[in-house]
Order: sequence, then structure tokens, then C-alpha cells
Amino acid sequence: MSGSRGYIRTIEDMERLYYGAGAGANAWAYSGTDLLKADSPLMSTTTGTYQAIFGRKVWSQLNQEFNAFSILPKKPWEKSGWRVVTGKPNAGAVGGGLPENGTLPDTIKPEFAHVSDKPRTVAHTFDLSETAMFLADKDDGLGDARAVMKMEMAKHHAEVINKMLLSDVSNRSTTLNDFESLDRCISATNIETTSFSDIAAGDHKQYNIDRADDGSSRQWYDANVDAGTTSAQRPLTLNILDGMFRSVWERGGQPKVILTGYDTLEKIQQLLQPQQRFTEMKRVTPGVNGVKGVPGMEAGFIVATYNGVPLIPSKDVVEDGGGLSRLYYMDTDYMYFCTAKPTLYHESGIETGDPFGINRLGQMGMFHTMGDLWQLFYGAHGKVRDLSA
Repeated sequence: MSGSRGYIRTIEDMERLYYGAGAGANAWAYSGTDLLKADSPLMSTTTGTYQAIFGRKVWSQLNQEFNAFSILPKKPWEKSGWRVVTGKPNAGAVGGGLPENGTLPDTIKPEFAHVSDKPRTVAHTFDLSETAMFLADKDDGLGDARAVMKMEMAKHHAEVINKMLLSDVSNRSTTLNDFESLDRCISATNIETTSFSDIAAGDHKQYNIDRADDGSSRQWYDANVDAGTTSAQRPLTLNILDGMFRSVWERGGQPKVILTGYDTLEKIQQLLQPQQRFTEMKRVTPGVNGVKGVPGMEAGFIVATYNGVPLIPSKDVVEDGGGLSRLYYMDTDYMYFCTAKPTLYHESGIETGDPFGINRLGQMGMFHTMGDLWQLFYGAHGKVRDLSA
């Protein structure tokens, strides 16, 4: 022990001499300020000790608004057609003045046409297995899985109808069984068919009307359209906005709502901001058929109305080639959704006592709507398209 003389004073000194500080597998057994401890704490990441509970509330991360469908008036389907006057008596020519004791003029009459339509049906289904419904109420399940699915599918059904209503005029060949679109209702064969290569003459066919383009003049079935060209878009200006009002007014319409996208709404805000003229502040929140627009001022930082007409945005409005969304000027006295059957919900399966109906142990649900979009006066509506961003 002569080598240890002069520094063994305590038990800790002896442990350092014979075992080494913190050495070997027995380090846990020793104490002292120089020993290192190998702790093994239980952490939240330790396998088998922690499981997140997600709960039964489902927070949707999706924008499923359906403003276009919502702002359209809904009327019952009572007849499957209507008559229209397509031409003025004597083509609107001035005449009828009589000389003294002169003979009566020849009789004249307006031109008439029949327009007919059949209701279309849109349906969306979903199903759940018996096991999924049983486990949903146990452990960390959804709870009432049927109720969650029913709520989400109801929103999906309305959103898809919204997309149908805002389908481009050129999509007719792929949407024959879908509801009619606003873009086709508010179109002009003499402008769009001759100016845009992606729009064929048959794309404008609607109801039982051929809507053929004669290559020159506007027909009674042409709405008011302000379009650019396939090679150039135009910036949105107040002249364009006001010009469409004038076009609709001249043909006898009175716009009740302007439907557009959120991007175009923002651009209108920017256009009007330098034009502000206020004698007093006036806040308005426009509404159409229970759908509220953005709150703002009559003409100010956040536009709620333009020329007194509510501006309602929808995410599904067509954008032209990376430019702004189109604008639809709509006189809803002559444009509405004609309802054969309102949106109905049906359910069948084991929970309702009819597993044989779906031929399995589960539950199936379905939303369906029957009707179509009706356009009674083409000249009462307008469309502005091909606007640059």
C-alpha cells in the first residue's frame, strides 16, 4: 500500500484506487462526486407508454362553400317547358302611321318558340361496415360515425352541385347528365364560338335549343358577353364593369347579383379604392337568398356592392388562363333552379333493419337532388371573361 500513501483519506479515495471512478457495469453502485450516473427515464416517446387520444370532434380543413347554388332562387318544377318571344312584330320596324281615310295596314305578329327541359338527377352515396360502426363508439373512435359521414357528404353533395353550375361552357360533352351551367346559360355563340378554339358550336346547345352560330349577328339566345381573345387578356377596368351593366339594361335586364371569384373581388376593391368619395360612412353586408357577401362599404376598401348590386364570391368560378375569375351579372327574376325533388337523404342497411337491400352487413346512405338550372331570358344576363390578373 506504499503507493497509496499520502492520498487515501476517505472511502471514496479507496474506491477510486481499487475500482476507478465510474468504471465498468457496477458504476451504478458507487456514490461520490466523481461517479457518472447512467439514468433511464420514462419518456413520452417510450414504446408502449403513451398513446394520443384524438377525440370525436372532426375539424374540416376544406373550403366547401357553395355560394353559386345558394344564391339561385329555388322554384318548384310544375311544367317542363315554356314559351318565349324571339322576335318583335314586323322585326321592330317603325310603321303604322295612316293617311286620312287610308286603308288599314297588314296584320303583323311577334315570333314565338318553345323551350323544353327534363329534370336531371345528381346523387352521391357512402357506406360503412357493421364493424366500423360498432368500433366507432368504442375506444378512440369517431363516436357516431354515421352522423359524421352524413354531415360531410351533405356538404360534398352541395359543393359538387356548385361546381356543376360553374362548369365552363366548353364542358358540355362531359357534363350531359350534370345540372346545366351558368357559363352556358350566359354565353354568346357569335362571340365565343368564333373567338375561342376550345369552344365548339355544339357546346352552346341547351335544353332543346340548337343555339347555332351564324357567324355574324347576335341571336335571341345569346347573352351579353364581354370577351377578350385566345391570345390576349385585358386588365379589369371600371369601363368594363359599367359597360356590362349598360349592355344588360339595354336588352331589358336588371342585374340582381354579380357572381365572381375571390381574386376578382379583390381586384375590384383595388380599382375602387382611389375613387372613394364619402360624405358619411356606410357599412353594408349584402345578401342574396340568405347568402351573405363580404362586409364593407358601398364603395370603399372592401367592396360589398357595385352600382348597388351585391358582389358574391365563389371559389369555383372559372379562371381564364391564369387570369382573373369571370364575372356573371345575373337577373334572378329570369334565372333560378327549378326543383323537381329537393335534396333528399336515404339510408338502408343493418341499422335500419334491411341488410338484404344492400346485400351486406353495413349501412349505406345517399343524397340526391332532382331538377335543373332554368334560363328564361338570355338578354337579362351578362358575362365578363378573359381578364388578366
